[in-house]
Amino acid sequence: MDKTELAKLQDYFRRLFNNNSIKVVARPRKTDSAEVMIGDEFVGIISLDDEDGDRSYAFNMSILDVDLEG
Repeated sequence: MDKTELAKLQDYFRRLFNNNSIKVVARPRKTDSAEVMIGDEFVGIISLDDEDGDRSYAFNMSILDVDLEG
């Protein structure tokens, strides 16, 4: 994913969740995925699916049981 694509994804996430603290950043040595951050906290990975000429994205967010406490 290039910088333009990352910026479009970031804008989409910010609008979807009404949160301007969301950042979509490139991953070192990876071109088919990006990290999603809220402030300085990592929240998930966006993976690119470019099969059959159709581009789509999958967002994966893991939630640990300790994150639910409190």
